[in-house]
Amino acid sequence: MFTGIITDQGRIEAVETRGDLRVRIKCGYDMSTVELGASIACDGVCLTVVEIGPDWFEVDVSAETVSKTNLDTWAPGRTVNLERALKVGDELGGHIVSGHVDGVAEVIAVEDEGDSTRVTLRAPEALARFVAPKGSVALNGTSLTVNEVNGCDFGINFIPHTKEVTTWGRVAVGDRVNLEIDTLARYVARLREWG
Repeated sequence: MFTGIITDQGRIEAVETRGDLRVRIKCGYDMSTVELGASIACDGVCLTVVEIGPDWFEVDVSAETVSKTNLDTWAPGRTVNLERALKVGDELGGHIVSGHVDGVAEVIAVEDEGDSTRVTLRAPEALARFVAPKGSVALNGTSLTVNEVNGCDFGINFIPHTKEVTTWGRVAVGDRVNLEIDTLARYVARLREWG
């Protein structure tokens, strides 16, 4: 489990096809505190650490994960949001995030509003019903509050701090971003199907 509070920005160092994808990510984490098998959310995707170096880690990415996320766009030099798994006793500053991406949203508008940036995204039609005004979503692993919803489109406001400590300071129209809907919304919808 994660909180959606990004703790580092990593850089893709290498992407190699070995049946699955093997990705090396350079990071600022103290790698002596990361064990093989640990989970790290990489742009919101929960991935398992399979190899460790002094300032990097490697993960394997299955074809299923690639098909549900924007990881098909990962290439050396790309910056990604990182978050280590939540430990018992850690502050839950965002919302509960599983790292199980539901689909990919597309950035359709970016507009500066003072020091903040308003971003409008389009969710896949099958997921749009789970996005609610003032509800939570995780976008590329970042816990965010939805401002407004209009059909499949929804708006997010990024404050300067978020733009500085995440990859959101470089957002552009056309970007494809990993979308994880709020866990509570998912279960409420499922219960309504049975009601």
